[in-house]
Amino acid sequence: QLQFVESGGGLVQPGGSLRLSCAASGFRLDYYKIGWFRQAPGKEREGVSCISSSDDRTHYADSVKGRFTISRDNAKNTVYLQMSSLKPEDTAVYYCAVDWLRYPDVCTIAETRYHLWGQGTEVTVSS
Repeated sequence: QLQFVESGGGLVQPGGSLRLSCAASGFRLDYYKIGWFRQAPGKEREGVSCISSSDDRTHYADSVKGRFTISRDNAKNTVYLQMSSLKPEDTAVYYCAVDWLRYPDVCTIAETRYHLWGQGTEVTVSS
C-alpha cells in the first residue's frame, strides 16, 4: 500500500524547534521529489519545502527560509523537516507528498504537482 505517515508535531513555544518525519511505504522515497506543505486554520494549504531525488537539491518558501531544513534518510525511507525559530504563524497541520514525475529532477512547492497526501501532523506554536 502506497502511503505517507507524518509524525513529530506538537505544542512548542515561540523560538523553539521541532523535527517532523515523513515515512513512506510501498515505494522508494529516494526515487522521487518530496514536498512538505502546511495548512493553517482557515487558510489554504501552502508549500513549505521540497527536495529533489538525485542530488538532494532543496527549495524553501520565503516564509521559512533560514529556519527550516528538509533532508532525507534513504535507509529509513523517510524525509524530515527540521523547524527552528518557530513562530506562531507556523502553526498548521503539516503534510508531505510526492511528485511522481521523476524528470526533470528539480523540485517545486507547487501543490498541484504532488500526490499521496498523508494524514498530516499538527504543529502549534504558542506560549
